[in-house]
Amino acid sequence: MFEKKVYLQRRAALQSKLNSGILLFLGNEDSPMNFKDNIYHFRQDSTFLYYFGINEPSLAAIIDLDEDETILFGNEMSIDDIVWMGRQKTLAEKSADSGLSKILPLDQLDNYLKKYQEKNRSVHFLPPYRPENIIKLTNWFNIPTDQIKERSSLSFIKAVVAQRSVKSTEEIAELDRAAAISADIHLMVMQQAKPGMYERELAAKIQSEALASGGNLAYPVILTVQGEILHNHYYGNQLKEGQLVLNDSGVETALGYAGDLTRTFPVGKTFSAEQKDVYDIVLNAYNHAKDLLAPGVRYLDVHLASCKILAQGLKDIGLMKGNIDDAVQAGAHAMFFQCGTGHMMGLDVHDMEDLGEQYVGYTDDLVKNTTQFGLKSLRLGKALEEGYVLTVEPGIYIIPELIDRWKASNQFAEYINYDQLETFRNFSGIRVEDDFLITDSGSRMLGKHLALTTEEIEAIRSETY
Repeated sequence: MFEKKVYLQRRAALQSKLNSGILLFLGNEDSPMNFKDNIYHFRQDSTFLYYFGINEPSLAAIIDLDEDETILFGNEMSIDDIVWMGRQKTLAEKSADSGLSKILPLDQLDNYLKKYQEKNRSVHFLPPYRPENIIKLTNWFNIPTDQIKERSSLSFIKAVVAQRSVKSTEEIAELDRAAAISADIHLMVMQQAKPGMYERELAAKIQSEALASGGNLAYPVILTVQGEILHNHYYGNQLKEGQLVLNDSGVETALGYAGDLTRTFPVGKTFSAEQKDVYDIVLNAYNHAKDLLAPGVRYLDVHLASCKILAQGLKDIGLMKGNIDDAVQAGAHAMFFQCGTGHMMGLDVHDMEDLGEQYVGYTDDLVKNTTQFGLKSLRLGKALEEGYVLTVEPGIYIIPELIDRWKASNQFAEYINYDQLETFRNFSGIRVEDDFLITDSGSRMLGKHLALTTEEIEAIRSETY
């Protein structure tokens, strides 16, 4: 946990943004894999963690805005718990560390919520993503499960998003640490990957180092020679000379803050000429995008500028044609770049995505309402502010099934050179990604430098042999 004052200040800041009613915070429960006592790794709800800092299951809290009262609901460990899990800090001690003085048994929460409803007091809750919390809210407020999310409190959502979006000094230090450890792990993978190894061997090394750092993985490792598959969690391929390895992985610190880096490197010592050409296009888009980062700049514009750099590079090597501005406006570049250039980061690798993309990445004046393939996957479009932390992650992905579908309907034939694209059919994909903090005058990359250019990467790969 951070110091007690951090949580007191966070809760006070939240209370100052909302007028009246009850704020309800639901922590997460243990989730069984196949029977009750065989559970997945526990991960606390990030908003609960942000305001209360207690990383254990079966907790809830309320902030009564009118009475200026905060109550934590949870149960102290029983003797059976101690027998199986050992002696630990009591809930009272953990609560004191968070600046909480009133603790009640968890089963009393029902009575409190009934009392508030009887008095017609507004109870604000955030949109749940765990099924058990959806069921709890359904039972407490008699709302059908399929209407729970739309009945969540918009004012509560916006207040939390505004606060969590701007990172404090303590948070920046954690995010720096997460990115630095992640960079060390990426370097280790670059140094150890060899032909004949299986993807799972490298994925296992990443997970091992994440745990050894005192934290965990921020998300399931993407480690693949099929880089065109954007979220590929299959690790069964054997590495072969001439292939590319795409490693998208990051560490979560003990306090829950995420790193999110991607590097693409050759299985052999060097990139092929074709691979180097495509890599340099992606790197050019990355450099252009990061140089645009500054307060007041819309990330939508950063994304579109990055797309134009990618499209121009693809035109230069014969895969696209025609007017680049028109091609990007039409969405033809999405044959090669199907996702967004970046997203917010923090306690979640896609920070606060559970609260709604419109509220986290967009504004009332910049509504995300596009259905255009590619652009619809941009999670962040709004103007940047000092203290935001986000990724920059352009890429080029050659997806054979997408080629077949678009080519069959002659889609964007005025912008895509399908004959030349067929020669790249089995190319796979390349992505480059780092994490950035928006400063008062621009941006700063978090963590430490990790080999970025083809020359830097080839130097590391040559040392492997």
